[in-house]
Amino acid sequence: MSSFTPHRSSRRTGFSALLRTEWAKFRTARGRVLAMAASVLVTVSLGLLVAGGARSTCVTGEGEGPCPAPLVGPDGTAVSDKYYFVHQPLKGNGSITARVSDMTGQIRLPDAVPGVRNVKEGVVPWAKAGLLVRQSLKQGTPYAAIMLTGAHGVRMQHNFTHDVPGGPHNGPQWLRLTRSGETVTGYESDDGKTWTEVSTVKLTGLPETVEIGLFVTSPGALWEMAKAFAQATATFDQIMLQGANGSWRRDDVGVAMESDGKTPHHPGGVVESGDKFIVTGGGDIGPATVEGGLRADLTLIGGAVGLILVLVVAVTFFTAEHRRGLIGTGPPAEPHPAGRLAAKAVVVGAVAFVAGLVASGVVVPVGLAMLRANQNPIQPITLGTELRVIVGYAALTATAAVLALGLAALVKRAVVAIGLAIALVVVPYLLATAGLAPWLLTITPAAGFAITQSVPTFAHVDVGLSLLGGYYLLPPWAGLTVTCGYAALALGAAMAVHRRKVPR
Repeated sequence: MSSFTPHRSSRRTGFSALLRTEWAKFRTARGRVLAMAASVLVTVSLGLLVAGGARSTCVTGEGEGPCPAPLVGPDGTAVSDKYYFVHQPLKGNGSITARVSDMTGQIRLPDAVPGVRNVKEGVVPWAKAGLLVRQSLKQGTPYAAIMLTGAHGVRMQHNFTHDVPGGPHNGPQWLRLTRSGETVTGYESDDGKTWTEVSTVKLTGLPETVEIGLFVTSPGALWEMAKAFAQATATFDQIMLQGANGSWRRDDVGVAMESDGKTPHHPGGVVESGDKFIVTGGGDIGPATVEGGLRADLTLIGGAVGLILVLVVAVTFFTAEHRRGLIGTGPPAEPHPAGRLAAKAVVVGAVAFVAGLVASGVVVPVGLAMLRANQNPIQPITLGTELRVIVGYAALTATAAVLALGLAALVKRAVVAIGLAIALVVVPYLLATAGLAPWLLTITPAAGFAITQSVPTFAHVDVGLSLLGGYYLLPPWAGLTVTCGYAALALGAAMAVHRRKVPR
């Protein structure tokens, strides 16, 4: 008789034999195989549909057309680099000291009356005014800055992605930036006499002559999952330079032009009054998490829908046999029910992993190629990150399948188990995509979707609370760990329940 006949198996049958038996059950059920294939088809089709339909256009000095490629910083990250700069060349070592005595601004709000601009006084949380040293005025080049922000106190930032907090000051503040070779140090002071170091950074390859001075910038105000106009104005006084004694230069770095190619769009400026400089600027110096282009993980937007079919397959893989009384009801010679459940988990997890790997392995690279072919700007992505997104989605698919199997073994009713699995894994993701209850992605199994994020979330950049804007509360591996924890808990509890039912 075949070794796959369940009622002839010995209790001493090894786990490998159980795996072969469960795999035979899975692959001979045509409906399950077709459902897994359909999950791949749905994920790939929806992702390529989105990628094929995406068209990005921008208004530049040459008129409306394809958006330019994203600006890239020293480490390959897409960045924003727009600000107003009052500066001097510094040859060799030196420093600049100044007090930010006042900071105001303007913020665009949703129009109360259609067509009438609604602008109020105020500054956004990450408006920045401070001291800056950088290699050159070329956008994307290395820099270091000490600054006062709109609502995050004093910060020391460098090379766009690095941020170190200083004191929680929001009023007048003294700042100092010193350069010694490739080393730049930022300081803060309440009175200009007692100084506290905020941070020291090394800018590798910093040339002998750099630009040093005062800068102001302000990212847009967030509303309706978009950024609207905002700018900041700061007053600098008590300015002291060491090592630079030339004339002040004034540059609106990165300012965009209107469609005529001549008129600056939201230009900055400076007013000199005695020993004061009143500087106005807009834009940002930091990572471009949204403006930097379309993200690779958007090609997996159909993954949540495809995952529903995987959850259904995992649940029915258990409940179909349970309805026929083939699990946990046989004579003592039967393989241990907990062992059979573990074998089922390995089989369904492995099949789900392969299905997820095929889906993501097709839709991510092909989707990115389609986005590029349509002249869309794409967020830079390394090969390592792309592989993590592809394999990570497969791991999420496998883990979700094991979770669904565990739920089915606990509740023993297909409809209830499927509903629970979808409510725990898919619904929170869909809500977060719409910008609703994103915190659910930290406490539910849907946290595992964080493994697919292709652009990290930076603490010093405000983004809309939606997955469409790249917002994930947890880092990639932390999110997947949460899902794995739920799957282990559900499967472990189910195995414990079935172990207690073994006849003695």
